[in-house]
Amino acid sequence: MSLDAEVIPLDTARHQGTPEPDGLLDRGLAFLRRRLAGDYEVDEFGFDPEFNGTVLLPLARALYEHWFRVEVSGIENIPSGGALVVANHSGTIPVDALMLSVAVHDHAGRDLRLLGADLVYQVPVLAHLARKAGHTLACPADASRLLAKDELVGVFPEGFKGVGKPFAERYKLQRFGRGGFARTALESGVPIVPAAIVGAEEIYPKIADLRSLARLLGLPYFPITPTFPLLGPLGLVPLPSKWLIRFGEPMPLDGYDADDPAAVSNVTDHVRETVQRMLNETLELRGPAFL
Repeated sequence: MSLDAEVIPLDTARHQGTPEPDGLLDRGLAFLRRRLAGDYEVDEFGFDPEFNGTVLLPLARALYEHWFRVEVSGIENIPSGGALVVANHSGTIPVDALMLSVAVHDHAGRDLRLLGADLVYQVPVLAHLARKAGHTLACPADASRLLAKDELVGVFPEGFKGVGKPFAERYKLQRFGRGGFARTALESGVPIVPAAIVGAEEIYPKIADLRSLARLLGLPYFPITPTFPLLGPLGLVPLPSKWLIRFGEPMPLDGYDADDPAAVSNVTDHVRETVQRMLNETLELRGPAFL
């Protein structure tokens, strides 16, 4: 995909599931009545489309539109069937996962089923909300079941090494795990859609890490940023960087054998190189981080 691909501005975004101002109170009351009566559906993973579209997405969308001013390109590369979206991960706190979900929902009209780390599902409230939003554990079994249903699945192969890397290493991809995502895509017979997210690196610039405190709290890291913990709770407000999210062309995997470790490694490396190239190009396209 070339850099001059269509960029979708905020004022033309498709806000599926966003209530219109007229009748907002009536719709809100109707929503509450359905919840109290149990008149709603969830799938086997706990995904609650109504709750996600009425409560969770609008909250994330406020940041998406008014704080980060996200622009999206390459949305035409999102297929209608099953596919694995592979993106870079960053930001100290994984806000990029929320913004990627909004981008896919509002511009492609699809729900992105993200694969999350174990830690996400060990925190009671966070785990419940993640399930409600349609996400699940980053394990091959769950990913394969979703892809078999023609779902759009999202994964961040860098994991905590990506989201928790220091600001000095911004936009430099970390290791893409052991290639589990590539093996899953090969076994499921679905394409991989590479995605580059530019903007998340600047929201919480990590300048240090209190490792002893992180171990005490059972966290992968405890970040020090220019505003946290110096400014207390105010330091948790993300900086308003300018975001660009770009989707590359689907990468067909014909000719690769999921049982061949060398083939899995080659696919993994190829995807990582593609995402890094897209990051470099999109970063240059964005320009200054806060303008």
